[in-house]
Amino acid sequence: FSFSVSMFLNTLTPKFYVALTGTSSLISGLILIFEWWYFRKYGTSFIEQVSVSHLRPLLGGVDNNSSNNSNSSNGDSDSNRQSVSECKVWRNPLNLFRGAEYNRYTWVTGREPLTYYDMNLSAQDHQTFFTCDSDHLRPADAIMQKAWRERNPQARISAAHEALEINEIRSRVEVPLIASSTIWEIKLLPKCATAYILLAEEEATTIAEAEKLFKQALKAGDGCYRRSQQLQHHGSQYEAQHRRDTNVLVYIKRRLAMCARRLGRTREAVKMMRDLMKEFPLLSMFNIHENLLEALLELQAYADVQAVLAKYDDISLPKSATICYTAALLKARAVSDKFSPEAASRRGLSTAEMNAVEAIHRAVEFNPHVPKYLLEMKSLILPPEHILKRGDSEAIAYAFFHLAHWKRVEGALNLLHCTWEGTFRMIPYPLEKGHLFYPYPICTETADRELLPSFHEVSVYPKKELPFFILFTAGLCSFTAMLALLTHQFPELMGVFAKAMSDIFCSAEFRDWNCKSIFMRVEDELEIPPAPLSQHFQN
Repeated sequence: FSFSVSMFLNTLTPKFYVALTGTSSLISGLILIFEWWYFRKYGTSFIEQVSVSHLRPLLGGVDNNSSNNSNSSNGDSDSNRQSVSECKVWRNPLNLFRGAEYNRYTWVTGREPLTYYDMNLSAQDHQTFFTCDSDHLRPADAIMQKAWRERNPQARISAAHEALEINEIRSRVEVPLIASSTIWEIKLLPKCATAYILLAEEEATTIAEAEKLFKQALKAGDGCYRRSQQLQHHGSQYEAQHRRDTNVLVYIKRRLAMCARRLGRTREAVKMMRDLMKEFPLLSMFNIHENLLEALLELQAYADVQAVLAKYDDISLPKSATICYTAALLKARAVSDKFSPEAASRRGLSTAEMNAVEAIHRAVEFNPHVPKYLLEMKSLILPPEHILKRGDSEAIAYAFFHLAHWKRVEGALNLLHCTWEGTFRMIPYPLEKGHLFYPYPICTETADRELLPSFHEVSVYPKKELPFFILFTAGLCSFTAMLALLTHQFPELMGVFAKAMSDIFCSAEFRDWNCKSIFMRVEDELEIPPAPLSQHFQN
C-alpha cells in the first residue's frame, strides 16, 4: 500500500500542490468569514451551534438529558421562569411618534428605525389597551379592532378613516328619529377616540398635527369614559368597557403632555403629567413618572426631581435606567464642578464625592451600556418603541433624551468618565453574582438584537470571548495560506517535503517492527547487552 501511494505521489506535479493548498486556504477563509459574520450578528458560533443542536443528540446527549429530566424538572421550571422575567420587554415611556418622527427619519435616510418584532409588540399593546370583548356591538370599534391587527400602515390609516366616517353616517341617519338638530345628535354619538389615536400616531407628519388629533381624541375619549364610569358596576361587560376607556383616556392625556414637551411648552407638560398621576395613581404600567423626570430636568427643577425620586426610587419598586442615572446625576451635580481626579488621588474622596461615585457605580451596575452613549463613545440611534431593562435598548432610550441634561451639569460627564469603569472591578463575574442588584441577565443580547435595527451595532456585556471554531478556522486559513505561498515559490522543495511526509505517514504502521529489527541487528553486530543499549536509546 505504501509503495502504491509513493508511486502515485511521484506522478503529481508541483502545480497540483499549489492548487491543493490554495483551494484549502480559500475554503478555510470563506468559513472564517462566515463564522465571524455569524458571531457578530447572533453572538455565537455557527459550527458550535450546529454541533450542539444536531451532533449531540446523535452522540447520546438527548438520552442523558432525558434521564436526568425527572430529577431536575423543578429546577428547570424555576430557571425558565427566571429567564422569562429577566427578558421581559417593557413599553418605552418616551417612545416617539411614528408619523411625525420615525417616518420622517425613514424619508430622510432610507433606513427603517423600527424592527418588525418591535412593531408587532406595539400592535399587541394596542389590542390589549384599546379593545374589549364588546367592541363588536359598535361598528366603529369593530373596525378599529381589526385595524390594530393590520400589518400594512396604509390599511390601518384607511380603517381609522372608515371608522370615523361610519360613526358620522350613523349619527346623521338617526337624527330625524330623535331631534332635528344634527349637531346635537353628533354630540350624542361621539366619534371613535381610538381612530383619532391611530391617525395622530401614524398619519400626522408633525407634532402640531398630532396634537390637534389627540385633542379631538380627548373629547371623544372623555365622553366615553364618563358614560362607562357610571355603568361599570352593572356587569362584567361594562367593567371591561370602563377599563378600556380608562386606558384610552390615560394614553391620550399622556401623549398630549408629550406633544407639549416636544413643542417647548415644558411647564404645561409638567402640569398635565402631575394631574394625570393624581387622577390615576394606580396606573403605573405607563411609567408616567419617567416622562415627568425628563421634563423636570429640562426645567432644571432639581428639587422637584429629588422629590419624585424619593417616591419612586424605592427598594420595593422596579428600577430603570432613568431612576438610577437620574439619582447619580443629582449626586454628581453637588461635586462635579470642583472635581479633579488628580486632587482626589492626592487627598482622597470626600463624603459627597464618595456618595456620587457610589451612585454612579450603582447606575452602571444596573445598566452598563449607558456610559458609552453619554460619553459619546458610541453613536445614538432613534430609540425603539419597546425596551429591555438593563439592556442596550434601554440605554439608547435613556441617553437619547437625557444626554443634554448631563451636558448641562458642569463636570458631570467628566466625573462619569473617571469613575464608571471602576464598577466592573466590584463585580468581576456579573453573570454569576451581583453587588447591588441581581446578576446581570444573560438574555439581553438576544432580545436587543430583535428590538434594535440591523444597522446598529448592539452593545454586549460582558464581552464574549471568541469561540474556539473561529480561532481554529483562523489558524487553519493562515497555515494553508502559508503552505500555498511556499508551494508557489518553492514547488520542487515542497514536493519533496510532501513526498517525505507521505512516506513517513504510510510507514507508521511498520514503525514498531522496524525499530525492533534495528535494535536486534545492532545488538548482534556490536555484541552490546540489551539493557545498556535501551538505556542509551532512551538518553
